[in-house]
Amino acid sequence: MLIGVPKEIKVHEYRVGLTPESVRELVAGGHRVIVQRDAGVGIGATDADYAAAGGTVVPAAEEVFARSELIVKVKEPLAQERALLRAGQALFTYLHLAADAEQTRDLVKSGVIAIAYETVTSPTGRLPLLAPMSEVAGRMAVQVAAHFLERAHGGRGVLLAGATGVPPGRLLVLGAGVVGSNAALIAIGMGAEVVMLSNTAAPFERLKTELGPRLTTGISTPQAIAEELRGADAVIATAMVPGGLAPKLVTRAMLARMKQGAVVVDVSIDQGGCFETSRPTTHADPVFTVDGIVHYCVANMPGAVPRTSTYALNHATLPFVKELADRGVVRALVENEHLRNGLNVCRGAVTQREVAEARGYPYVEPLRALGV
Repeated sequence: MLIGVPKEIKVHEYRVGLTPESVRELVAGGHRVIVQRDAGVGIGATDADYAAAGGTVVPAAEEVFARSELIVKVKEPLAQERALLRAGQALFTYLHLAADAEQTRDLVKSGVIAIAYETVTSPTGRLPLLAPMSEVAGRMAVQVAAHFLERAHGGRGVLLAGATGVPPGRLLVLGAGVVGSNAALIAIGMGAEVVMLSNTAAPFERLKTELGPRLTTGISTPQAIAEELRGADAVIATAMVPGGLAPKLVTRAMLARMKQGAVVVDVSIDQGGCFETSRPTTHADPVFTVDGIVHYCVANMPGAVPRTSTYALNHATLPFVKELADRGVVRALVENEHLRNGLNVCRGAVTQREVAEARGYPYVEPLRALGV
């Protein structure tokens, strides 16, 4: 199979779909890989590295999209990339379609077979291709919160770790999944006071064992959230619905009762965000303020640490890329139900129920869309 790796063009996105090491494995398996010039520069991978791995370096994205049977990316294709997609071509990347009407429309119109990392499942029901970036985003979120709590950046002037005779900052984590668990881990390590709310108590026993008594937990209700918001110096919002819109956990009225200069890090912004006041931002202009509360809503947080993120992501995605290439896209999707759960758009049909509901399309069962 001919696999294409374009250079990412989202603002300050430095990750790349395949590392040279991944290219080497695919070429060893009998496949061809074309890589756009400078696609790996953000992770320190040169064109010579890709060539040495057996890839073919081409100058422009247009050639990558025109020639490839399977496109492997990191972030969703932007409008100029979507215009290059063609019917029957396969796209494997993060999509987050429930919160993106224009992208959904363009992918449906293109006739492409679009497989989203974030809805591929494992036999245990987990999301193995979302987990690596969730881990990175959770750990980064605490760094971000600490940074923007500094007075020079618009925050309250609070050190999360506190100081001798001065209590630590109070961090509220909404959600106890991979993002929330990693955020709590880093925050407790820094010395912050951490409160975690989740809609189920199931993760709390494990987290209490791992993180100790310094983690305070509770069930997430509107009343509990409103109460904890009032005492929080920073909030990390992580709640999500696989493939669907994130739940709106915090209204503007609730926000207004927070401390002035508190910081919100809405990690769920890819799926629409958990705060009513959230809107996507970029690494070039990461924050805005509403009612005195600093909002950080960068939609590609792990892109700021591209080397770590790319290698972590490739460890998870490469087996699926190899399966798509070895079996052929349609056969791989038919035979592997967990990979098929990643199918969001197929030949003009929306094949992910939550996306169809969020964007107002009829839902088409994936096997039917694949012609089986």
